[in-house]
Amino acid sequence: MIDITDKQSCCGCSSCVQKCPRQCISLYEDTEGFLYPVVDKGDCIDCGLCEKVCPLLHWGEALVPMEVLAVKNKNQEERIHSSSGGVFIALSRQIIMDGGVVFGAVYDENWEVRITYSETLDGVRPMMGSKYLQARVETGFADAERFLKQGRYVLFSGTPCQIAGLHKYLRKEYPNLLSVDFLCHGVPSPGVWRRYLKETMGDLQSARRAAAGKNTVFPSLNVMPTIVGIEFRDKTLHGWKKFSFVVRGRSASKADKNSVLLSDIHRENPFMRGFLSNIYLRPSCYECKCKNGVSHSDLTIADFWGIDRLMPDFDDDKGVGLVLVNTVKGRQIFKRLSMDICLSALSDVVALNGGFKEYRQPHPARLVFFRRFAVGETVESIVEDILRVPLWRRVMRNIKTFCKMIINRKQLTIIPLFIRRSKKRDK
Repeated sequence: MIDITDKQSCCGCSSCVQKCPRQCISLYEDTEGFLYPVVDKGDCIDCGLCEKVCPLLHWGEALVPMEVLAVKNKNQEERIHSSSGGVFIALSRQIIMDGGVVFGAVYDENWEVRITYSETLDGVRPMMGSKYLQARVETGFADAERFLKQGRYVLFSGTPCQIAGLHKYLRKEYPNLLSVDFLCHGVPSPGVWRRYLKETMGDLQSARRAAAGKNTVFPSLNVMPTIVGIEFRDKTLHGWKKFSFVVRGRSASKADKNSVLLSDIHRENPFMRGFLSNIYLRPSCYECKCKNGVSHSDLTIADFWGIDRLMPDFDDDKGVGLVLVNTVKGRQIFKRLSMDICLSALSDVVALNGGFKEYRQPHPARLVFFRRFAVGETVESIVEDILRVPLWRRVMRNIKTFCKMIINRKQLTIIPLFIRRSKKRDK
């Protein structure tokens, strides 16, 4: 039976939970905010199925990409509302046109993330865009298996470990399954996100009260603004490369239209800074066993970072997708899409996209973060303290910058002088 003693050995895919014939495995949330399986030993019949479908206990040989492509959706609106090149929505349209079903991540009523499915393109649109959270798979694998056995085409998108978990759960190949993963930095804690969002909305409410004036009383100011959308990768404000974290919403007044409640360039947002600094990733993400072809996904999609250096004519800062074609099935379906495509090479893209990294060094203050988090300190204050650059380092950085400026100025002065002297000697 599944017995999690080392949290690095569980990716939280829930394959074991869905496969258990006695339904005696459930998920619990630990103090870091991650879900782990726990077995009711009184009901367990020790069949071993939960272990057989675990992707971290049984991981196979990695697939080598057949093709590496730079891709742009020809539909400009779809590309603008996608994280990168608009590949996912194009794939989804093709599968739905073929009478299929699309699985992907959506926000729930609490703005946390879960895997669901849709048989319409309108239902797929909420799945678009990056959501830097671990999605709850819930019954996703079992639902996908049901559609596959009916002969329906199924597109299942998820993290590498979720796709690996899906294949282990199914335990056989289905020609009508298209599995799609993405280059993954790792998943941050849903518990940390929950706390951060609550704190942020409270701060926005306080700011509204302050803006209205201390002596002004409006009942609507005591009501939390209503969130209508969260985008981790908004491109409309500062472009694709300098994407923003944006929260959109409306106040209690019916006259108010939807507005931007919060907008931060991603590297300035506290939650994103902690995530990108590896402070609160899931323990299994620091040594991922499912990346780089191990998940056996048909296609891997990502941002084509570095396109401005490798193919500058193909870059317009509206988003370019990177597609790794891993299987013949993936190639056949992808060729049916109407996309702008340029051929690339794996050796070029690996060096420019951190999502290929299988190992990530945990932040040295990870344990400090969760100790302070447990006693109720705000996410923003802990992240700011941990990532604050010490004074001596800031001073040294400024000195180095100043020295470089002086050296560059001297070079700019010396070079013309050298040229003038050389011309005199030539005469």
